[in-house]
Amino acid sequence: MNLKVLAARFALVFSCGLMAAAPASAQFWQCATYAREISGIDIHGNANTWWGQAAGRYERGSSPRVGAVLAFKPTARMRVGHVAMVSQIVSDREVLLTHANWSRPGRVETNVRAVDVSANNDWSVVKVWYAPQGDLGTSSYPTSGFIYGGDAPAATHAAPDGDTRSTTAMANMTIAAAAKAPVTGGISLEQ
Repeated sequence: MNLKVLAARFALVFSCGLMAAAPASAQFWQCATYAREISGIDIHGNANTWWGQAAGRYERGSSPRVGAVLAFKPTARMRVGHVAMVSQIVSDREVLLTHANWSRPGRVETNVRAVDVSANNDWSVVKVWYAPQGDLGTSSYPTSGFIYGGDAPAATHAAPDGDTRSTTAMANMTIAAAAKAPVTGGISLEQ
């Protein structure tokens, strides 16, 4: 057997083994697909279309609520916008977000810090935690506001066995269930 053929077969077997060993949570998530899955807000398409699509279908506003989706406006580096679910309210100017495809392409981040840095305290401009820095990113991002879903998750849920789990725990449980969801919308941010 030719050495090249043997090397090619070894590489194929090795790569198949790696794919089989990858956990279900290793799925590549787009922000819009993930936000829809965990928030219950049934909007499809790129993140930059969510605010307009929500008009007349969902309540919208400028105050954070647990389970609401924060809709980011497009920018030069973020052409299709971004969407992220509010998982906790820390103060009137700080929330924790759960979202995908922000610090690292396709990855989910839970309970990351977002701070309102707008001049009018209206959440129209935010800074968001950025993993490579281990702190808030250096960029500020314009937002349209919050989309409130009628079926959005509450701060805690009662599981069938009576156990309560945080919104983040419930969101993490949906990852496996959503493994077959189509990939649409959103891009990575920051440099």
